[in-house]
Amino acid sequence: MNDAGPAQHDEEQSGVTAAGTMNFLKDGAECFPAALDEACCLAIERALADLPTGVPGVRIGAAPALHDLLGPGGAAGSIATGVLGPRSRPVRAVLFDKTEGANWALGWHQDRTIVVQQRASVEGFGPWTIKSGLVQVEPPFPILQQMVTLRIHLDPVDETNAPLRIVPGSHKLGRILEAKIASIVVQFGEELCIAGRGDIWLYATPILHGSRAADPPRRRRVLQVDYAADDLPQPLRWRGV
Repeated sequence: MNDAGPAQHDEEQSGVTAAGTMNFLKDGAECFPAALDEACCLAIERALADLPTGVPGVRIGAAPALHDLLGPGGAAGSIATGVLGPRSRPVRAVLFDKTEGANWALGWHQDRTIVVQQRASVEGFGPWTIKSGLVQVEPPFPILQQMVTLRIHLDPVDETNAPLRIVPGSHKLGRILEAKIASIVVQFGEELCIAGRGDIWLYATPILHGSRAADPPRRRRVLQVDYAADDLPQPLRWRGV
């Protein structure tokens, strides 16, 4: 989730289809159906049970109960490892919990921030922010291009329950100016990331994406986890999960 996505483009539509055949190498996104069994889904729910609700996104500073699941050999982490290699590790996690009382929309945007242990003056990094006590910064774009994101679904998501909207191939375009977003959506089209409980969507972190509010409003929980394999330039270090 980008911290300031351009919401004015949320009503744009062009070439919408239900994504079922997207390929990560070609499109920048791919679905892994039933990647997690019911025991894994329940374990995630228990680990996140104490997080606040009713806010657009809850940033997770640490989740030790999920280390095995999200780590390189875990049921979720192994998907990222398949793309980034054995040094892949989770570096940021956010819980999105849409409900009838918290049913937001998010316009087209690219995710452009990472979470680090502490602020340091390093060329190309900035601006800096602190959210939920976590130090966030916009890194040089090539760092984002070497990252992937997993969306772990805890509730079924059909066309009306706020599926993620993906612009396939947009991850190859570099940093996209807001003024160009609408034309890129028209040119490349969009896909809807339909999912069931336990499904995981993998996408290239810089891909252009967004979502509408659920209609009718109902619960839609997604644990979103960013992964990286490369170290940051010293003295910066990933915050981790």
